Amino acid sequence: MKLSEIMSSDLAVIQPDDSLQFAAKKMRDRNVGFLPVCDGETLLGVLSDRDITVRALADGMDPAVMLSRDLMTTPAIHCFEDEDVNEAARLMAEKQIRRLVILNRDDERVVGIISLGDLARNGSTELSAEVLRKVSEPDTSQPEEKT
Repeated sequence: MKLSEIMSSDLAVIQPDDSLQFAAKKMRDRNVGFLPVCDGETLLGVLSDRDITVRALADGMDPAVMLSRDLMTTPAIHCFEDEDVNEAARLMAEKQIRRLVILNRDDERVVGIISLGDLARNGSTELSAEVLRKVSEPDTSQPEEKT
């Protein structure tokens, strides 16, 4: 099955100079937790609700002043719409990510997003369970927080 068959194509994007507050409002209004950051049609990075809360607010950053470019994750991990669902699942598991940006192969513009939910609804139960297991594994590259 191709990614174009299961991706969510009704997506919102933000610009690199949009404030974190604008991004958070867009996430709230669209009921999403993840936005590609684009300059025109060029993908620059991604911003998640977790980035805003854990990386910005927890460090005392002002979301009305901080820009998406200051907090976006780069490079954005992506697949192409003509790739197989299994390739996206492999990449999501390997990179431990819950959402994946989908690009058009010809012009590399953002055309969709695949989430773990999309895999669960449209892929095999075994495939989505394996991806979820891998994504949920502890990140051993970061030191454990002491309590």
